Amino acid sequence: MENYKHTVASLIASQLEGMETADVLELLEYPPNPQMGDLSMPCFRLSKTLRKAPLVIAEELQRSIPTHEAVERIEATAGYLNIFLQPAVFAKNVLTEVLSAQEQYGSQNLGQGRKIVIDYSSPNIAKHFHIGHLRSTMIGNALYQIYSFLGYKVIGVNHLGDWGTQFGKLMVAYRLWGEEAIIKEDGVTELQRLYVKFHEEAEEKPELDDEARAWFVKLEQGDAEANRLWKWFVDISLQEYNKIYELLGVKFDSFAGESFYNDKMAEVIQELNDKNMLEQDEGATLIRLDDYNMPPALMMKKDGSTLYHTRDVAAALYRKKEYDFAKSIYVVGSPQNLHFQQIFKIVELMGYSWAEDMVHVGFGQVSLEGAKLATRKGNVIMLEDLLRQSVDKIREIMDNKHSVIPNKDEVARQVGVGAIIFNDLSTNRLKDVVFSWEEALNTEGETGPYVQYTHARACSVLLKAGELPIADSVNFELLSNIEAVGVAKELYFFVERIEQAMNKLEPSVISRYLVDLAQAFNRFYHECPILKAENEEIRAARLVLVQAVKITLRNGLKLIGLEAPEQI
Repeated sequence: MENYKHTVASLIASQLEGMETADVLELLEYPPNPQMGDLSMPCFRLSKTLRKAPLVIAEELQRSIPTHEAVERIEATAGYLNIFLQPAVFAKNVLTEVLSAQEQYGSQNLGQGRKIVIDYSSPNIAKHFHIGHLRSTMIGNALYQIYSFLGYKVIGVNHLGDWGTQFGKLMVAYRLWGEEAIIKEDGVTELQRLYVKFHEEAEEKPELDDEARAWFVKLEQGDAEANRLWKWFVDISLQEYNKIYELLGVKFDSFAGESFYNDKMAEVIQELNDKNMLEQDEGATLIRLDDYNMPPALMMKKDGSTLYHTRDVAAALYRKKEYDFAKSIYVVGSPQNLHFQQIFKIVELMGYSWAEDMVHVGFGQVSLEGAKLATRKGNVIMLEDLLRQSVDKIREIMDNKHSVIPNKDEVARQVGVGAIIFNDLSTNRLKDVVFSWEEALNTEGETGPYVQYTHARACSVLLKAGELPIADSVNFELLSNIEAVGVAKELYFFVERIEQAMNKLEPSVISRYLVDLAQAFNRFYHECPILKAENEEIRAARLVLVQAVKITLRNGLKLIGLEAPEQI
């Protein structure tokens, strides 16, 4: 499909001495009002270089730009050069491309098979999977889909929090207050109760923390009982997590968590020591980062146990060796910004130039009525509960509408789960989220259910239409009205929006795009009769447009982890 922005930029650049197409591309804008053109270039920034008034520049360009079949007309208005595309040519090129590419529409081979490692989700073992974990999981999953769609080989890593002093705490808690039968019955719920109880008791008895540290050291040294308890806690937790991943439709290529690097850390410590990067401070081992305006990174405690820094450096070295990544992405909350700055700097100081290919994708925190979610305080909303209640709510709405579809339970699952995912991905990832049941389950407005319903509406129209026309056989002049052109424009933007989402590491670009496309289609649907069009020729042209919308909505929903039901 022709890149119209590039075409127009090239035409303009041909009339500007000393300017390349890429320079003009930076100036071109999409006007908010179609009366101002399909593309517009403000000439104010050229005024100093060309030593002419913006109004004069725009008027001269309007007269000199060569004609092109894609351009209907060019206007110069108040220092702006406004370009109007030929609607029929534009619609034909866009719709033909969508129907030809089908599920590959929007994809490109930008990656050429280069590898991207994405570290996401990474819940802490023996703790419930709550809504605070949803953000990392779904942002990571969306980036996985986006990079894959653009031709990269993606490796999704679930870096489980399955190591650390919290296991020492849990072992102490289990030995003091736990019962095997209750854990077998209640699973993670009982493990989390024990974890919360440990912190409550440790406030009165600080010696419990010493016991916990001792048990973790045992675990690191291979103690049989400590290892048995640890493996049991991990297995119980994974049973719960896998149920949630199945509900969300999320998969991983690797579950190599923190414990995976236990036998690789001695080598890392040795390498850091050989490179004279380590210091001893009151028995602890650390790396000074004062020269980079960062506090020291603690690599080993006094008792010889390792920490997050040690394990993350080991993981970085392993992933580069194992996957030879072009980029390694960590989807972890913004409060961990400093931690990752330290990790990346340590890898760089070790002499590895690929440290610049490591990226932290931060995101805002989730709060419950303004209170930060904290496992040790028990102030959480369980994600599985949230997802299942959302599904039940959607099923209730469908029942009230008396909708008769054969797979109502499956559709309720697709829409209910999709509502929660879309709610999480609909705003900029860096913004904090105050969780609200009412907003999360809202089935109207700029939501996942709205986009899914629009897809189902397109499917319904096509089903009722019966035999569908072939794009090459229709008269695209009949799609020149403002509503049809509005839809064609949104379809065209899809390719550009996917690239933007990748470059910004921002899935909400796709979410916003899907709402825009759905709104444009619904305006077209209400203003332009499709099945009851004035004649067969108009009906055929409009049905081609509906097909293109269905394909693009489905492709876009998949990129952010939502399914596209054909009936709701």
